[in-house]
Parts: sequence; C-alpha cells; structure tokens
Amino acid sequence: MTITIIAGARPNFMKIAPIIEAIKQKQSEGIGITYQLVHTGQHYDRNLSDTFFHELNIPFPDINLNVQSGTQAEQTGAIMISFEKVLAENPTDLVMVVGDVTSTMACTIVAKKAGIKVAHVEAGIRSGDLSMPEEINRIVTDSLTDYFFTTTTLASQTLENLGIPRRQIYFVGNVMIDTLRKNENRLKQPHLWETLQLEVKKFMVMTLHRPSNVDEEQQLKALITQLAQLGKDYPIIFPVHPRTKKLLKGLNLNFANLHYVDPLGYLEFNYLVKNAFAVFTDSGGITEETTVMNVPCITLRHNTERPETCAIGTNVLVGNDPEKIAAAFEKLLSGNWKKGEIPELWDGNTSKRIINHLMEIYKL
Repeated sequence: MTITIIAGARPNFMKIAPIIEAIKQKQSEGIGITYQLVHTGQHYDRNLSDTFFHELNIPFPDINLNVQSGTQAEQTGAIMISFEKVLAENPTDLVMVVGDVTSTMACTIVAKKAGIKVAHVEAGIRSGDLSMPEEINRIVTDSLTDYFFTTTTLASQTLENLGIPRRQIYFVGNVMIDTLRKNENRLKQPHLWETLQLEVKKFMVMTLHRPSNVDEEQQLKALITQLAQLGKDYPIIFPVHPRTKKLLKGLNLNFANLHYVDPLGYLEFNYLVKNAFAVFTDSGGITEETTVMNVPCITLRHNTERPETCAIGTNVLVGNDPEKIAAAFEKLLSGNWKKGEIPELWDGNTSKRIINHLMEIYKL
C-alpha cells in the first residue's frame, strides 16, 4: 500500500511528522506500507517550512510543487494543476490530507477526480464562520473524503449529522499532540530568552495573523495597543508572521514591553509557550498546545473550530471586543484563570491509531 501525504503550510508539518514515524515503525515490522511526501510549497518562508523538516526529523519531500504565494484562487489552481501531474506519474492507493489549508482542499479535489481514495486527518471540525477560507476548505474536503480521522467525539458527531456513515469515521485524537509529546524534552530556549532576560511564567506570548485582526490598520493598532497596555507589567513576545509584518510598517506601535521577533522554529516557539504566563493568539493550533501544557490562552477570535479548548481546556474566546479582552485580563492577572483538562485521546498515540485503522481497511 502506498500513501501520498500532502503538506502545504506550517501546521501540516507538525501533523505529518508523527504519521510518517508511525508508518516507518510498521515498515520495520515488515508491513507492506510505503509513503511519498508531497510539499505543495504553499508556505515558502524558510522559518515556516524548511525548519520543520530539520527540527521534527521529517524526511525532505519526495516532490515539491513550489506553488508559493498568490490569491486563494491562484494557489488552488496552481496546486491542482501540479498535483494532477504528480498523481499521473506516481501511482498511489490513498491520498492523505491534514488540517484545513488551501493544499488540503485542492489535493482532495484532484485525488477524487482521479478516482483515488482520500483520508482526512482532523476531519469534522467547524467554526461555523464562512468568512474564514479554512472553513470553506474543511467543508469541501469533508464532502469528498472517504476516511475521516477526528480529533474529538464532537467532530465525529458533526460528520454523522451531515450524513457521513459511522463506519467511515474514526475518532483517533490529535496528531498535533503526538508531536508535542514527542518533543517536550527537546524544546529549545531561544536566544532572545537571555537577550530579553525572560523568566519562567513572567512573560506573555502573542501571535496574530488572521485577516479579521490584521487587515484593517486601525483595528490592528487598537488591538495591539490594548494588549500591550493591559500586559504592561510583563514582557510580551510577538513573533511576527510575514503577512502581519508588512501591515505593521508605519503604524508606530512601540511599547517598552512589546518585543517584535522573527518567526521561531517549532522547538523554540513551544519553549516560550510552555514557560509563558499566558498566550494571546488567533491561531487554532496554539490553543490546542496551550490546553495540553496548561497555559492560560486568550483567543482573539469570535469563534473557534476547536471548542474543546474552551469547554474543558485553558482557552477563552474574546474576539477583538475591548470589554471582553479587559475582562479576560482581569481574571488572568487576579489569579482566577480556569483550570483546564486534556481532551480524550490527546495522549501522543493518535498517529499509531490512524495507521492501524488504515492497515485494517486495506487488510495489511
């Protein structure tokens, strides 16, 4: 059996690393399972792609489509054209897509049109917000998928409610947590730790990249200003996404406690998260990691496709509402943040479950 695994953007690399490791383990046991890794090139900044192959011990891709930047439509079209040729030249039994980026949707469409089965890792998650490109990617991908691997029972139920037969849905847990668990002892203190004289639980981490937060200058300015002022007694480390960096130029957002830094690798970034007093972000994946590491997380979005991080984890949704942000900081700074728990099957063994299910499906 040959599996073609798709990676397109930073989060994908963290999700495929443990899956490839699980495949290699089966190979060492004499099981007839192989893979080919396709990197679409959707994210091409070195800190957002190549670094992950080195840090997480992922083999470099067998094929790189080198799509790079463009509009949603341009990227989707370029990926589909290139991936169609890849499938024609490299026969496969299954295409595996992860997450909800443009590459996930585009490669799913191409695979299905070529008559190839698709497995979707992180199937069934929904934010209910169609203004997010990722939500459209999820809906399209799940409408075509054959094997659905879900992170929670809620995601499984969402799929059942859509009419997906239960026999095609596999509740396996969260592959992101597989990577986190494996690398917890390898997390690496970044150089900025000493430069900024950081101390454990005495600083905060911020990430922003969603259009709803960063596309409108005055909105971005108001948000960063409030966060910097509310957290004035703490250094705030802000790794700046390339998209956000362009927008920050000229806004003159200089605060003594706010430190803009370049994007960090996985091991360095999660070292900061693990040791932070709190994190504020508009990323979905980071809310999963903060939940598992029991770090307070304030999510600057009005909705989330990962409600479990709010229901039982350490996460709170505030959107960009100044009053909700202020209320969340009041709880945080008064020591009254909720105590989170880890969701079911977020135990570091999700990838093994995925490969075991595929072995059963393909009778290996």
